[in-house]
Amino acid sequence: MRLSIKQHMEVIGADGVHIGTVDRVEGGRIKLAKADSGEGRHKGHHHFIDLGLVAEVEGERVRLSANAAVAVTMEEERSGKAT
Repeated sequence: MRLSIKQHMEVIGADGVHIGTVDRVEGGRIKLAKADSGEGRHKGHHHFIDLGLVAEVEGERVRLSANAAVAVTMEEERSGKAT
């Protein structure tokens, strides 16, 4: 599945809600595009989502196994720490 995830794909929660846009896959995690990642004090820098949360790749979308509201709480900083 990792090979089928490509730059500029939309990342959505299980509920179909937009979470971010793929920048690249890096070290077992999806690196989200900086311009479309995080909120509040976490806005303006890259966030990461573990590939273990990916349920499927459907066309140009990466669907996660968790709803968007839950998935964003699982985003990580570059260091691997939770946001």
